[in-house]
Amino acid sequence: MTETPRTPLTVDQVEALARAAHAGQTDKAGRPYAEHLRAVAEGVRARGGDPEQIAAAWLHDAVEDDRLTERWLDEAALTRRTKDIVRAVTKRPGEPPEAYAARILATPGALLVKEADLAHNADPARLAVLDAPTRDRLTGKYARMRALLGLTD
Repeated sequence: MTETPRTPLTVDQVEALARAAHAGQTDKAGRPYAEHLRAVAEGVRARGGDPEQIAAAWLHDAVEDDRLTERWLDEAALTRRTKDIVRAVTKRPGEPPEAYAARILATPGALLVKEADLAHNADPARLAVLDAPTRDRLTGKYARMRALLGLTD
């Protein structure tokens, strides 16, 4: 059985879908989660990302945060590349950071999305509102992932 080709959702449609999926969710600082999604999508755009990568940026945490299911992703009107990027940047329970980084590096287009995600997560202004132990833990976690991905400052 072959899949019937469908016109992929536009970036604006993906944005609306992601905002709806994450409605009511907040980040560690209590800010609306959609602000993080917007920042990552804009980071991808600013780094020269294409529409497939920008769409993946809007959806980068949707499956991981149980806002959308794997089945939804399988059936969504998205390009194969966008789906592959979302899958690559979705952390799996119990997965070692090295395996996660290897999957990102092996998936065309995923590194740029993860780079934008890490940049926003590690933004000093964003980290400054967290308590010191959380800030220190996250700073170390993000630095380790950047190193595993070969991202230099």
